[in-house]
Amino acid sequence: MRKIIIIILIIILSGFISPSYGAPAVEIQKAPPAVSAQNAIMIEVNSGEVLFEKNADQKSYPASITKIMTALLAIENGSPDKPVKISENAAGVEGSSIYLAPGEKISLRDLVYGLMLRSGNDAAIAIAEEIGGSKSSFVIMMNKRAREMGACNTNFVNPNGLHDPEHYTTARDMAMISKAAMKNPEFKKVASTKSWVTDRGEGKYNYFYNKNKVVYQYDGGTGIKIGYTKAAGRTLVASSERNGMELICVVMNAPDWFRDTYALMDFAYQQYETRMIAQGQRPIKAVSIQGGMKSFAMIGPREDILCPVKKETDSSISVVYVLTDRRKAPIQRWQEAGYLKIYVNGDYLFSKPLYYLEDIE
Repeated sequence: MRKIIIIILIIILSGFISPSYGAPAVEIQKAPPAVSAQNAIMIEVNSGEVLFEKNADQKSYPASITKIMTALLAIENGSPDKPVKISENAAGVEGSSIYLAPGEKISLRDLVYGLMLRSGNDAAIAIAEEIGGSKSSFVIMMNKRAREMGACNTNFVNPNGLHDPEHYTTARDMAMISKAAMKNPEFKKVASTKSWVTDRGEGKYNYFYNKNKVVYQYDGGTGIKIGYTKAAGRTLVASSERNGMELICVVMNAPDWFRDTYALMDFAYQQYETRMIAQGQRPIKAVSIQGGMKSFAMIGPREDILCPVKKETDSSISVVYVLTDRRKAPIQRWQEAGYLKIYVNGDYLFSKPLYYLEDIE
């Protein structure tokens, strides 16, 4: 096991964090809202902190929020402008559809928009056949990618979420999957799109408007996907962003799915705010380097590191630098230098990687 060097730095709302002045703050005591969802979770995206959960690890049926994974794999593995020839299998799928016809050619990009905005079950099969070569091979890709994300209580058997007793997940796993998906800029763009126009030809279904009302109704709403089957009930993964804080909220088997979601996100924005720990691509520490043209190198994160804390409370934020023991030249910029562990009031919250910000010959 390689050695690590650990350096502890305590920050009590100073240094990186703006200080508080005046009379001692009083913690807001408002309780989380009651929700109709049988299973739910809400996370702050940057840190991954769970701000609310209810039966988040209970086995649930995802319905069409399955398509979050399908869309991500299409974006990660496909060529968006490539024409995809539609098979008989894809054209004949039951349920919500973008009315694909056997032999029709449509771009992978249009299929992804039809999948996410109109929840096309036919688009899901067409994507699976294009990216995986077959539906079964694509399902293997889906489950492998889920494990990579840490979603270990999920088992996909199809790319569209049509009910199968062996096709299941949890609210927590869907939050993990959605968090990873929203880190992909193209996926995030698709998920937040209100409408999309294709060029499939006259008489074809060319106009896709987003079924997910979050992008129209909720202030700061950025996505993601709705779903429904009789067995699953109403499922929704929603995302939003305000004042530098980004949320993902998952509700499953939720009769009042949108009301649940809006109430939970309102609660989070009322209760929490983000504090800057470190700015992206800005140095936060110098580390010694052996055998180089310089005896030290600056390290820092690629992106801003933000930490959610309760409003109107005295919070003690501490960070721990965990640095690799190999610090010999040559060093390349963006080579990993270790990671930063963030604690709030002594409780571990999350970690972020640190990188060398310069080349050392």
